Amino acid sequence: MQARRYDTIARRIGQLARMLGPFSLMFLSGCSAHGLSRQFLILRPAGPLSAADLRFTILDVAVMLGIIIPTAIITTYFLLRYRKTNTNATYDPHWSHSNLIELVVWAIPLLTVAMLGYESYKGTYAVNPYDPRMINTKTASGVNSRHAPLNVDVITTDWQWLFIYPKQHIATANELVIPRKTPVVFHMTSATVVNDFFIPNLAGMIDIMPGMRTKQVLVADKLGQYKGYSANFSGAGFSWMGFKTHVVGAAGFRRWTQAIQKSPQHMDYAQFNEFAKPTTNVDGKTYAFSHVHARLFDQVIKGVLDGKVYTTRMPPPGAP
Repeated sequence: MQARRYDTIARRIGQLARMLGPFSLMFLSGCSAHGLSRQFLILRPAGPLSAADLRFTILDVAVMLGIIIPTAIITTYFLLRYRKTNTNATYDPHWSHSNLIELVVWAIPLLTVAMLGYESYKGTYAVNPYDPRMINTKTASGVNSRHAPLNVDVITTDWQWLFIYPKQHIATANELVIPRKTPVVFHMTSATVVNDFFIPNLAGMIDIMPGMRTKQVLVADKLGQYKGYSANFSGAGFSWMGFKTHVVGAAGFRRWTQAIQKSPQHMDYAQFNEFAKPTTNVDGKTYAFSHVHARLFDQVIKGVLDGKVYTTRMPPPGAP
């Protein structure tokens, strides 16, 4: 009697799942190929590092699906074949052990872990920003190796980005411009809290910590504009803490540099302290600075280590 009740419940659940299955497609009605491609930026790599990240991600997913799918199929098969109501299944009360099953049960997980461990090792060193060989050996063919890498110092505040080009003596806020097929070496720090530097099309996430130096390296293979994000929650203005990344040709980068060098706005540590006051950049404003102090990056780190704090401006009592 109880077994019949369980069979009835299972049958009803199956019927309900078949009825509701087609309705789940309604959730995809707002999606389009263009919209999905814009959301899943990591699936459209524009540089060798992001391509490596995607390749290892696909490999990991494929290996796990190679385990999950057969396991689901085998589980379903056993549930159907050896259910109580199936009188055609062989019943062997004396069976207790199988060397073949033991081999399969232990060998597959061990081989999977070994393969994933080896690929993780390769992937970690393939995109390791602290490995100098990465610029020469881990980048795409055609990288402009005749010129020295472009150095960019990155400072995060609440809630903006400052990109300093030390050799060019310029800086931009909330906008990054880099030349195509030229290695770009970032030295990053935060004036406030931990943030994550993330350009899905070009480079993976890496932490930026206050009072510390973090390094990242990337090469862009394709011209275009890409989105950069802070991938670590940092307060009220986090949702608008993005930056535009422009990949331009070598000649275009020179022209852009010359234009920024004519900017009337300058940047030293005193002006940085004004810039670093908590600001929610809702409109996505960008700024350009010329005559940037040569040791501004080091001064920011020293200020943080000395206890410099940029307090959030609070409305006065009784303000709406």
